[in-house]
Amino acid sequence: MPTKLLSIVSLIGVGIAGRLIPHIPNATPITAITLTASKYVGRLPAILVPIITMLITDAIIGFYDWRILISVYASFLFISLFGIVARKYPNLLPTGLVLIIAPLLFFLVTNFSVWLLSPWYEKSISGLLYCYTLGLPFLRNMFLGDIAYTAILFGVFGILGVLKTRKQRALKRA
Repeated sequence: MPTKLLSIVSLIGVGIAGRLIPHIPNATPITAITLTASKYVGRLPAILVPIITMLITDAIIGFYDWRILISVYASFLFISLFGIVARKYPNLLPTGLVLIIAPLLFFLVTNFSVWLLSPWYEKSISGLLYCYTLGLPFLRNMFLGDIAYTAILFGVFGILGVLKTRKQRALKRA
């Protein structure tokens, strides 16, 4: 299996496992696989890896209100785009900044959608603020999960890149 395809399949596998095994709410590797794909695999995989992962796991876990589901998928699409920009213009948008932007974007978009589209909250500024307030623990969990998973995946892909470079150098010398 070619390296790029193996990387894509591995990232999807990590994403699936991270969503299906018991975990702290919102502490999943979806942002991490998105950013890892954008940095190490390419633009199209950065977009497809999280979407494919979410579709597979949502098919297993169960789909929910499609309007809210779209806000979740759109959030990860935007996170993919931020990751692509971070790769192409690291001085303009470093990955560390994307790790701060990603959970905030997800939090703002998805909580707004839940407030707007569900019957759970009063349709007022106080209802919106209440929705955001109740979402704060999930935002914290997403921050922590994103940082941890991204550090692990970047570390693994970085080490694999070093090993690949060493192997190529050794082959050239031989």
